[in-house]
Amino acid sequence: MYSNDWHQREDALVRTFAFEDFSEAFAFLTRVALLAERHGHHPEIHNVWNRVTLRLTTHDAGNSITEKDEKLAAAIDALLQ
Repeated sequence: MYSNDWHQREDALVRTFAFEDFSEAFAFLTRVALLAERHGHHPEIHNVWNRVTLRLTTHDAGNSITEKDEKLAAAIDALLQ
């Protein structure tokens, strides 16, 4: 199960992550990209300096939250542990 740090907004799971600097944020994004490829499900990404916001929704299901989003959110959470 994914953490309570994810919030449902406009039929998507959304979470913002804060890092010490841009390099750490970008390294996290690289890990997310590799993970997303393995899951075959890709987040919408917004990155400004040390902040990364991820938005998960399943476009094939009419832009709604599905099990694919929940599984990817949980896997992203695991990257930080």
